[in-house]
Amino acid sequence: MKIHVLIVAGGSGSRMKSDVPKQFMLLNNKPVLMHTIEKFSSFSPEVNLTLVLPETQFEVWKDLCQTYHFDVPHQLVAGGTERFWSVKNGLEVISDNGIVFIHDGVRPLVSHATIKICLETALVTGNAVPVMPVVESLRQIKFGHNRTVSRKHFVTIQTPQVFRTSDIKAAYQQAFDPAFTDDASVLERTGKEIHLVEGNPENIKITHPFDLKVAELMLHSSGFRHEF
Repeated sequence: MKIHVLIVAGGSGSRMKSDVPKQFMLLNNKPVLMHTIEKFSSFSPEVNLTLVLPETQFEVWKDLCQTYHFDVPHQLVAGGTERFWSVKNGLEVISDNGIVFIHDGVRPLVSHATIKICLETALVTGNAVPVMPVVESLRQIKFGHNRTVSRKHFVTIQTPQVFRTSDIKAAYQQAFDPAFTDDASVLERTGKEIHLVEGNPENIKITHPFDLKVAELMLHSSGFRHEF
């Protein structure tokens, strides 16, 4: 069975207050996106990697690969105006059955343990989504009022979200709906049950300058390097 990895990186630098797209910003002296790709290639050299980028960023990425001597094999696919269309475009170049990981390009600190449990679960159940428990207290705001809600009924969602290729490709034949906030929500609309697994707390999505600083600290931690 083939294992595919679809890495989606269509962000800009707006919330990072930078002209450089966040996936190209430097983390530990090389672009964030390279860390992300290397995490999967180091998990298994047998994975088939596809990178989805805005077509306007293709040449920038190729120049970065030359500059940083980045030679992990992967194919490039043009993204769309919404994440839904970017994932759909990426899935269209995956023609055979197997398992596909769909991962945010700006989550470079996913652990091999998370990748492994997602793969093992998806092979048995058809899909796997890593989550983390909510540790903060929650309040719901609705119709101008707010009330406390129990955090034990909620989790936060991470990627990679992992699916049987045939299932997720079929799900992405649906019409786009703004309610599709991630790939699991697309599959769920077809009636499939979503299977949750434990993620890793370091698997943050780099969105703001603070996130980049946190990621730098974790990468420089000897304990983190040993575990990951």
